[in-house]
Amino acid sequence: MSGGRCAECGIKLRRDFHADHRIAFSAGGPTILSNGQALCAPCNLKKGARPMRLRPWQQLALQKAMQWLVERGEDKHFLINAAPGAGKTIAACTIAKNLIEGGHIDRVVVIAPRVEVVRQWSRDFKQVTGRFMGKVTGAGEDIEIDVCATWAAVQGLQDGFQAVCRNARVLVICDEHHHAAVKAAWGDGADTAFADARYVLVLTGTPIRSDGKKSVWMAYDDNGRIDHPEAGTYTLSYGEAVDLQYCRPATFHRHEGHFTVDLDDGEKVHVSSQSEAELTPTLKRIPGLQRALNFYKLACSPQYEADKATPREDGYQGTMVQWAIEKLDDLRLRMANAGGLVIAPTIPMAEYMALLIEKMDGEKPSIVHSQLQNAENRIDAFRHTDKRWIVSVGMISEGVDIPRLRVLIYLPSALTELAFRQAVGRVVRTTGQEDDTRAYVVMPSFDTLEGYARRIEAEMSPSAREDSGPPKTKKCPICTTESALSSKFCDVCGHEFEERAPRFKQCDKCDALNPMSAKTCQECGASFTQDFVLTLDEALRTGTIVRGMDVDETETQEGEAIAEDVRRVVMASGDEKLVNMIKQLPEESWGRLKRLFDEAG
Repeated sequence: MSGGRCAECGIKLRRDFHADHRIAFSAGGPTILSNGQALCAPCNLKKGARPMRLRPWQQLALQKAMQWLVERGEDKHFLINAAPGAGKTIAACTIAKNLIEGGHIDRVVVIAPRVEVVRQWSRDFKQVTGRFMGKVTGAGEDIEIDVCATWAAVQGLQDGFQAVCRNARVLVICDEHHHAAVKAAWGDGADTAFADARYVLVLTGTPIRSDGKKSVWMAYDDNGRIDHPEAGTYTLSYGEAVDLQYCRPATFHRHEGHFTVDLDDGEKVHVSSQSEAELTPTLKRIPGLQRALNFYKLACSPQYEADKATPREDGYQGTMVQWAIEKLDDLRLRMANAGGLVIAPTIPMAEYMALLIEKMDGEKPSIVHSQLQNAENRIDAFRHTDKRWIVSVGMISEGVDIPRLRVLIYLPSALTELAFRQAVGRVVRTTGQEDDTRAYVVMPSFDTLEGYARRIEAEMSPSAREDSGPPKTKKCPICTTESALSSKFCDVCGHEFEERAPRFKQCDKCDALNPMSAKTCQECGASFTQDFVLTLDEALRTGTIVRGMDVDETETQEGEAIAEDVRRVVMASGDEKLVNMIKQLPEESWGRLKRLFDEAG
């Protein structure tokens, strides 16, 4: 049933694996096959101790929340502003448990950003409180005693949630609070539905929205910063979380490159992260050329071999992937099931990156995006295996917890600091006290992204910023014994280590072999920064072609930006014909559709 792997972490099981109750025997769970799962010993022991052994910051947050909400009672809102991956969900569930046991509340309602996060809340709430939590992801669904709903679902059930809050003492837990912008649909809906809640617990790791709008339930100062009372707030920065070993430190690899675009008339245009394209007056008159010849746009443009179908290993993305593969290989010497995540800007680009990784790494990645059915199930399957890579378009972001992720290739459509920090949060989660790995973010050497990275680095202590380089030994995933890098088997338990051939690149100047991640030759010092040559057609290909429709990049980004709101409004309308029409049109085209409606008045 488990395929010989731990149902929690996905590692291969030894013969002395633990047979565990999904619903604890002490909580009434039956000893039957359907309530059983196979776990490795560390996961089973960690599961049993989890509700009782809070991290110190979680214990302090609990104490502060109970003082503010119950003892002082000055305000019903308590804010937890903690770094992504620090453990906000467990802290919130523990606060809910204490309020329930103290007789202060009857019910708990959680609002979360997406379906996958709703599922995680349900699992963690049951683990901590012993109470079942229902899941609501669309209009018309039943509201359970305790329930977790998506922000979109709240819109269609405002009257139901309002009635619940008026008829019972309700704790509302607002996860990823930046979604609830004042005067925006979700913020207005939440404010109306939960105005009569007994308490509101606000959770965020990125409290400032990228559009500068204020979020409901929070007070702000004149500069737009959250001004909630200090006594009603618990804050834990990413740097503090790293120093306390709640999160893994991150290293940012700024991937450089120079692009040469061959124009039809024999002219060449050079573009790099340090210099913009210089166009002649004639070239400036070509529609879209200046926008297309942008370093970041070119970094997100697929590069193929002459057959127009095979991704180029020596292209810009190929060199990014090669660096990331080497880092993932190193990490798997210390964490055998470490995984990598690619955040892609569009579905075609995601498919291109998946082909490129399969070609270079020898294993087909998982891929998830809005056009695939059961994307959440694919994410859950990846979480519980030792598969190396997963490629995502807008599916693995805020709140999605895959603790084994350690390498991020970042090529998003949204270049906001909020999105950047949420993405970094996917690869910094720790797997426990024995976890000594780092997180690695591979991104284009681009001013906007580098500014975000510098701010995150500034939060870390000097010691946390230092990368010790490749591992000196490898750790057995079964018994944690340290072994020499050359060892094929663990000396203690006999576990067979994964063997991967080392990769090197040759210097064009002196023929010396160098690690794939080297920026300069270790023999002669020559730079490995490459000049990537593109044709004009390749440079202009910055949009998408979906279902026979040519959609330019602006329309693509507009469509993706409004997709959630369009989907919510259409589903709430109950109009079957409209719902079917939207299902037939790819979301990349919704920006064009909106523009046509706007022009029609």
